[in-house]
Amino acid sequence: MSDLFNEIDKRRTFAIISHPDAGKTTLTEKLLLYGGAINLAGSVKGKRTAKHAVSDWMEIEKQRGISVTSSVLQFKYKGYCINILDTPGHQDFSEDTYRTLMAADCAVMVIDGSKGVENQTIKLFKVCVMRHIPIITFINKMDRDSKSPYDLLEDIENVLGINTCPINWPIGSGKEFKGVYERNTKKVIAFTANNGQKEVEKEEFTLDDPELDSHLAYGQKETLLEDVELLDGAGDEFDIDAVRKGELTPVFFGSALTNFGVEPFLEEFLNLTTPPLARESDDGIIEPKSDEFSAFVFKIQANMNKNHRDRIAFMRICSGKFEKNMEVFHMQGNKKIKLSQPQQIMAQEREIVDEAYAGDIIGVFDPGIFSIGDTVCSPSHKFKFKGIPTFAPEHFCLVRQKDTMKRKQFIKGTNQIAQEGAIQIFQELDAGMEEVIVGVVGVLQFDVLKYRLNNEYNVEIIMENLPYQFIRWIKNDSEVDVKALDLASDTKRIQDLKGNHLLLFTSYWSIDWALEHNKGLELQEFGNV
Repeated sequence: MSDLFNEIDKRRTFAIISHPDAGKTTLTEKLLLYGGAINLAGSVKGKRTAKHAVSDWMEIEKQRGISVTSSVLQFKYKGYCINILDTPGHQDFSEDTYRTLMAADCAVMVIDGSKGVENQTIKLFKVCVMRHIPIITFINKMDRDSKSPYDLLEDIENVLGINTCPINWPIGSGKEFKGVYERNTKKVIAFTANNGQKEVEKEEFTLDDPELDSHLAYGQKETLLEDVELLDGAGDEFDIDAVRKGELTPVFFGSALTNFGVEPFLEEFLNLTTPPLARESDDGIIEPKSDEFSAFVFKIQANMNKNHRDRIAFMRICSGKFEKNMEVFHMQGNKKIKLSQPQQIMAQEREIVDEAYAGDIIGVFDPGIFSIGDTVCSPSHKFKFKGIPTFAPEHFCLVRQKDTMKRKQFIKGTNQIAQEGAIQIFQELDAGMEEVIVGVVGVLQFDVLKYRLNNEYNVEIIMENLPYQFIRWIKNDSEVDVKALDLASDTKRIQDLKGNHLLLFTSYWSIDWALEHNKGLELQEFGNV
């Protein structure tokens, strides 16, 4: 049992969230570099000959230089076993991003020092707050001209509503960036650009070291001393409990591209975060160190290998130990199954695993039995984990196949991609599947849908944009006659594939109209998978 406890204590499972171009993929690569998982960091947007980032594997991602799907990456570092859930940061991301955050125990928020908090960060941050998970902030690109660090902290506090505590403090930015002051050691770490290689020349100075003066630009030492005095006197005090409750975010400044500040960040991150957290179920709280195995499906990815037409269900292990060929109980399927071909995946590289522990992510072969949110557990202790929310799409399209002879492939393809969580499919009431309403969180998913249906199912589609901006699930569905509702002319009645009724609106005004004119109608912004 002590071996089990020891292995679980070593685990750290986190997601990296950011707005596009804040440097999330670069930071991910540098972390992998320290773990020895890759030897040289690639470039996402380099020339065609350049190596693509390990976490971006789908063809459409390589073409655009962005992350479209969430990758799962694992590496070892100084006795720890670290699982990174790399989420898409593109503004046209998918619901897959939200769900990935459900599998993480904490999040690293990457912010561009020249831009501060941006829209995408706000959306992802809200999901973290909903789950009360710790958020560690890395303010990136300090080697470029940046906003004042005070403005950046104020931005985080005002826009995101979370207190900040700088762990280090930048000295200048852009051409005048000279390094950071580490508040716990009271030392200055000098900045040396090194083209992203792992070995960074590390020069340390105390504040009273006469050599420090020659390293800093005119006036920087005086400014630093004033900043340190102000931070120590007026800043939020560091409180590890507030961090772990998601109420205080420790802030680090650095430059992922030049590899400055990444390793100190990683080491401090491991001190700030905890081993895997307990999870809620319909049978109470499930502790990670239970000797009973349990996991839930948070992502399904089909056709990672086009030649094999495979389908992988990604599971977050929540308790106990997983062993290859172990028999588990699939709660939603109500039967015992063997999890076959268990894999840990580094982007497209796969490795069959013999064992894994609470906190780890495994991919198992899915013959079509799993759905997002499913629970698997030891047959001796049956329960279901709390459901994963279905987030409201923000863009809608009417989609039909060009060739009516390919109806079967069209239905199979759209259903498959919907099961993976990249899109949501709806129908008008009493309508068939000849045409469907597709809802997405980010419009890039329409391109992904078109690309994948053509590429994987040989189906060409016609898409027609719809004017709706808001969708609401009818909370008291069983008590309401949907067809008899008094609605504004620009409101549409629809249903999802499970038969739940929803309403599509073009404005907040239409939502208010529906609620005012239909007594007892209850609407909600998300459903459960």
